[in-house]
Amino acid sequence: MSDELVTVFRTADPVLLVVAKAALDADEIRYVVDGEGIQDLIGIGRFPGGYNAATGPVRIRVMAELAERAREALTGIGDDS
Repeated sequence: MSDELVTVFRTADPVLLVVAKAALDADEIRYVVDGEGIQDLIGIGRFPGGYNAATGPVRIRVMAELAERAREALTGIGDDS
């Protein structure tokens, strides 16, 4: 079992983030959200693209061995799934 985390979802849309987290929770897939709490703390905050240019979009990461299952759970949620 690897401790490597891989990104399975990226978004600048807070609504899609909530939907993605709910989908993973429903499938009991543990995840980490990178960048969610710092979007408004650096520079000018969320620029017109919906995310902070310095930090990039919010990312959901899961253990490598759960990545395929997570991607399946996220199918159809946003353009970056």
